[in-house]
Amino acid sequence: MKLTFLGAAHEVTGSSTLLEACGKKILIDCGMEQGADIYENCALPISPSLIDAICLTHAHIDHSGMIPAMVAKGFSGPIYTTEATGHLCNIMLRDSAHIQEFEAEWRNRKAARAGKEPYVPLYTMADAMRALELFDVRPYGETVQLFDGITMTLSDAGHLLGSASIRFNISEDGESKSIIFSGDLGNVDRPLIRDPQMPENADYVVVESTYGNRHHGERPDYLSQLVSILTDTFTRGGNVVIPAFAVGRTQELLFLMREIKEKNLVPGFGNFPVYVDSPLAVEATNIYSRSSALWGYYDKETLALLERGVNPIRFEGLKLSVTSDESKQINFDNTPKVIISASGMCEAGRIRHHLKHNLWREDSTVLFVGYQSEGTVGRKLTDGESVVRLFNEDITVRAKICSLAGISGHADQGILMRWLGAMDMAPKMVFVNHGEDTVCDEFAAEIRSRLGFDACAPYSGDEFDLCAAEFTFRAPVKKIEKKPRPDSRAQTVFDKLLAAGKRLLAVIEKNRGGANKDLAKFTSQINDLCDKYDK
Repeated sequence: MKLTFLGAAHEVTGSSTLLEACGKKILIDCGMEQGADIYENCALPISPSLIDAICLTHAHIDHSGMIPAMVAKGFSGPIYTTEATGHLCNIMLRDSAHIQEFEAEWRNRKAARAGKEPYVPLYTMADAMRALELFDVRPYGETVQLFDGITMTLSDAGHLLGSASIRFNISEDGESKSIIFSGDLGNVDRPLIRDPQMPENADYVVVESTYGNRHHGERPDYLSQLVSILTDTFTRGGNVVIPAFAVGRTQELLFLMREIKEKNLVPGFGNFPVYVDSPLAVEATNIYSRSSALWGYYDKETLALLERGVNPIRFEGLKLSVTSDESKQINFDNTPKVIISASGMCEAGRIRHHLKHNLWREDSTVLFVGYQSEGTVGRKLTDGESVVRLFNEDITVRAKICSLAGISGHADQGILMRWLGAMDMAPKMVFVNHGEDTVCDEFAAEIRSRLGFDACAPYSGDEFDLCAAEFTFRAPVKKIEKKPRPDSRAQTVFDKLLAAGKRLLAVIEKNRGGANKDLAKFTSQINDLCDKYDK
């Protein structure tokens, strides 16, 4: 019995772990890396055609996004997950395949002009469709016999509709071991979905650590925060732009927006429009609101609404934008509005266009409602950068940058510790993954200190023998070297100067129609400044 850690080791995205037992090879998650990579991840040590099954914790692309690539390389086994995850992957993997094909087409136009070799996409729509045919969906709580000597049980992880923690019980050559993969554990008291289900005892645990060194604090009043931001922004005449993950976070926000409108909590702006501008988010919203087969995944409050005939995420003023023309028209509408768009970390998609149209506006607000990985545009904005580059253009940040406290879809340190502490017998080892580099080590240390459990944070390529309870191979740790341009510091300073110049032009434009005396004085000051640096 052996574990090989492949992805999300000392990193947040690209989750993937290989379990070998009873002569079978099972991949737990098969995620795509997103944002800036820190370490060189080892490759899958065997051919995808030799993988016997994939067990998927949930639909997010950093856990599911490389499954079609596995199929393209020969994988043909079953993919076990929940029914809700199957529904969501049906749209997310197709969307990802479309992006892969579109990028390949764009790159190949450039390659053809430069006389270079054609670029081959990671996978195609046909690969995604073949992958979806392999899904074998199971309910929470059912013990599934995967192979002789290996059973699997899914439990609610509370992170996303259908998200699961996965427990394996393994019997081989007289040895019996159990191992739980937490998947992404959810925050508590969130809209729509239930809290994470507590685990039973297990010999081994693989646990995420996205917020392993942080606390969300007392559960904040989401509605009050949103109402305050909406009221402030609409009063100033601006837009509230919300970068949000298309699946999960967008639907939670719609739940809150419906309640705000229902209770008329933004007086004077009760009919404010809410745009969902993402074809993927629109499809996901339709799944959340129309599929009665998924009602069993909702929390009690949402079920009560549904039973009364109230759609929890639909309301007057909701506008679903699918086509490019519909998306473009949003920014020609001067009505103060809410724009919810993907991607949640601002790395791709339509959100970048909305940022371009709103970041420079003092009357607008950009509201972040989820985790922002290191190196992403979203992280740069939340870290306070005054200029960001979008579409090869420097955009000055003059909008308010806010974060909705406590709405994270991930468990914080306290929730993670309570989840682990629900086991009244210490596991032989807790493996910490799915966290930023130092966070993995910090959370492992916290587990050892507070719970007394053995805990470690493996790196990509590390192998662990579950019977011997020891690492049999420790992979060399290889950080990806980032080579800055020799003039990068000077360029950054110049970029700031350029941004200041653009701001000056905006100030000049705002003074159009001012008193001649004031304009003459302003002109003189600018000319004096130009004369100083023109010498």
